[in-house]
Amino acid sequence: MATLTLAEVERAIRASWSAQTCDPVDLPDWSVENPARGQCGVTALVLCDLLGGDLLLAEVLRTDGSRQGVHYWNRLPDGSDVDLTLEQFTPQEIVQPSVVVPRPVRRPRRCAEQYDLLRERVLASL
Repeated sequence: MATLTLAEVERAIRASWSAQTCDPVDLPDWSVENPARGQCGVTALVLCDLLGGDLLLAEVLRTDGSRQGVHYWNRLPDGSDVDLTLEQFTPQEIVQPSVVVPRPVRRPRRCAEQYDLLRERVLASL
């Protein structure tokens, strides 16, 4: 495969999101108006597969301090952070500081089917 650009990968990822690639926990909040909702984990893994770099993980808190969940995004090999799904959050959901986490050696245990489907769609469109 030829060297891919971030713009090419981002376009393919965004075009591949659907309810079927959404984390089941977030599925009730997923919509065509907010297609990034519940896509962060699988998106970060596919981006890491294609462009390398690190996975970043952070807790997400509501403005009342309660836990909403977690959020994943990427740090590319050049050191730049890329978060293709940040727009999924409402103003009442605040992403906390991140930590680097290891990329699973194989497919993830959680949301494995969603990851496989997103990866298949993205590779087919590239």
